[in-house]
Amino acid sequence: MPPRPPRPPQRTPKSVVYRRRLVALGVLVAGFAIAWFAVASVGGNDKAKPPPTTIVAPKPFRVVFPEGFTRKQMAERVTAVADIAERKRGKPVKLKANAYLAATARPRRQPGFGAKAYPLEGFLFPATYDFTARMTSAQLVAAQLKAFRLNWAKLNLAYARSKNLTPYDVLIIASMVEKETPAPEERQLVAGVIYNRLHEGMPLGIDATTRFATGNYEEPLTESELAIDSPYNTRTNAGLPPGPIGSPGLASIEAAAHPAKVDYLYYVVKPGACGEHSFSSTAAEFEADVARYNQAREAAGGESPDSC
Repeated sequence: MPPRPPRPPQRTPKSVVYRRRLVALGVLVAGFAIAWFAVASVGGNDKAKPPPTTIVAPKPFRVVFPEGFTRKQMAERVTAVADIAERKRGKPVKLKANAYLAATARPRRQPGFGAKAYPLEGFLFPATYDFTARMTSAQLVAAQLKAFRLNWAKLNLAYARSKNLTPYDVLIIASMVEKETPAPEERQLVAGVIYNRLHEGMPLGIDATTRFATGNYEEPLTESELAIDSPYNTRTNAGLPPGPIGSPGLASIEAAAHPAKVDYLYYVVKPGACGEHSFSSTAAEFEADVARYNQAREAAGGESPDSC
């Protein structure tokens, strides 16, 4: 008997095919919908979160110590700036004049100055310092001493040592230079005069040291003040005063370490020259300069004729 031919494959009805396609499309749409809602839900949670809190530190205040200020003048400046800070912020600050004076009262050893402890007059580096309400006077002093050490480390003392001057001697000279002239180009000249007079054994005759001894920084020195019995009176005592008469800036410190190599022994204020000086090598030249100064002072009604 011959074999039967194979039965033709049965076709799936079109209705079934359409139902299957509709189910697949529905599943796909449902998947997209679920994914969209999930993303929207996450995004919505982010927007609902409050922004992070940023704590802004209060802006610090500043205290400015000019070059040449004494320890007491710095304490007075601390009081003035602390009062301003308290008025602006409405809260007390820890900087106080009495605390500053207490923090600077004890002699201390300084790097580069040997084993001896020195009073802090001269070591309180003059500059601008930031402070907050919580900063103490002791912390401010520590910042000043650190600034002094950093600036002093830049110094080459070889020339001063060749003249048998110690680091403390250089600091004393720098403090006098700072007080004697406001003109930057004169600092090394004034230092040169001090070196020369020390070499000759002459009294320095620097009135700024007498002002330090008397506390008279504003008015003309009286005859009794000029004759005051004090180791800081460089009219009546030869050599350097026993310590600095203020805290010098770096420019005056460098001038004291590297004085001008001149033969000047004298100087006096030059009338009408904004505090500049006339320098001279002989007593006769100096006396002529003094006569011009006195004439200008008399014409100014007894006031110093150093204005511009």
